[in-house]
Amino acid sequence: MTWVQKDARHILWLAGMAGTGKTSVAVTLCRMLDNDPSIVFGGGFFCSRTANVEGRTDVRRILPTLAVLLSRQSPKFAVALAAEIRPNSGVAGYEPVSDQIGRLLQRPLSALASETRPIVFVIDALDECTNERELAELLSAIAKFQCDANVKFILTSRPEIHILGGPISHRAQNGILQLHMIEVEEVTQDIRLYVDDAFSKKKLAKPWYSEADVTALATLSNGLFIFASTVVSYILVATSVSNRTARLQKALTAVGQSTVAMSKLDAMYEFVLTEASDMYKVEAEELEATRCNLACILAARAPLSVTALAELRDLEPDDLRESLRYLHATIYVPGEDDEPGLRMLHASFSDYLLERAPENIRISSALGEETLARGCLRLMGKRLHFNISQSDSSYEPNSPSKPDSITLPLEYACLHWIYHISALPETTGLDQEVEAVIRPKFLFWLEVMSVLDQVRRAAAMLVLAVATVRLPSCRVSG
Repeated sequence: MTWVQKDARHILWLAGMAGTGKTSVAVTLCRMLDNDPSIVFGGGFFCSRTANVEGRTDVRRILPTLAVLLSRQSPKFAVALAAEIRPNSGVAGYEPVSDQIGRLLQRPLSALASETRPIVFVIDALDECTNERELAELLSAIAKFQCDANVKFILTSRPEIHILGGPISHRAQNGILQLHMIEVEEVTQDIRLYVDDAFSKKKLAKPWYSEADVTALATLSNGLFIFASTVVSYILVATSVSNRTARLQKALTAVGQSTVAMSKLDAMYEFVLTEASDMYKVEAEELEATRCNLACILAARAPLSVTALAELRDLEPDDLRESLRYLHATIYVPGEDDEPGLRMLHASFSDYLLERAPENIRISSALGEETLARGCLRLMGKRLHFNISQSDSSYEPNSPSKPDSITLPLEYACLHWIYHISALPETTGLDQEVEAVIRPKFLFWLEVMSVLDQVRRAAAMLVLAVATVRLPSCRVSG
């Protein structure tokens, strides 16, 4: 908190390679800021490719979110913000980022000029935003930010080229802490404390690890928190002394050969996947099903539940859970089947699967896109029907509550089918399937989009569909 209180600079950039703990630091900072009465915590935004939420990678969602969060705790700011956005209500989230910052933060914050405490915003994982041009606009706007209130921004990201070349990398104007440049011995000690705490909380009838084991795992992590947390998760899945001890020793031995940090991380991911797909325990068909499930989790455009993905894959939920059972160290699987949230735990695992994994493990992005595209079409063809909204009359407005007939899997299918198709390099294999669903089910699909208040999106989806696949039954004019 010393930098927040005493440093005159208004930007602190925490830079670090994948797995160095940037998000963990950001989460901890948010908790500390929120509990510090000497600071006004304006809010935090956590960008994420693995959350399967489109808005979490959209630069234009960051400033509106921060403005809303601050307005909830500061009536003065809320009044000033309302005065700024009222003339163009609903537009602020769509205008250029360089215009957003003035209307949503800079001018409304003038209402807090008398506030003696610093007002702090946290934005995590900027490198996971998809639009580099808009990200450059945001960083430029934050670098030039000036107002009467004492405002500070804490930003985290990987040191990517398009960020390194931007204004936040200027040391004279901004505070910069490069996590990957901290002495490995210092980070190793922190990781050791983390591992020891995680192990000690999961006690068994007999001791199952030693101080030497904790030290070995911390040293093997080579400064990567994600390495330690993944191995810890892999080990703690076991519930017996013998199984935990065996998993610990396997992990220490299997990934102990590599000397480069990212090689160790890759070796650890390969080890977890190999353990989960032991050829002596799993049939070839089951291995392929697991790869396909992983590809779908990577390609999903919104949070899916176990039930939803199972329906899109035409599987039973129990079968889907079973295929992911040994991957909990790398994938978050919600406890309840109907709870959305299936996702990769860290972007480095996604990158590994798509880019660096061995050929027998590597997953192509097209596998997930095509599987989900076919799943969406199959589900719409099966579930869409007349009066799916269960309306008493077409003259009455839709009920504010979604009918039971529009389940999460069907909602996902209706909202995302064309985006999965358009992401494929070749779509000719899906033309007939699209035609077979859209021709007889078009009005039923449109009814679902109306219930979901997504009619404008439906129009945009049809335009994209016409541009992507052959839809002779649906022509959209300019």
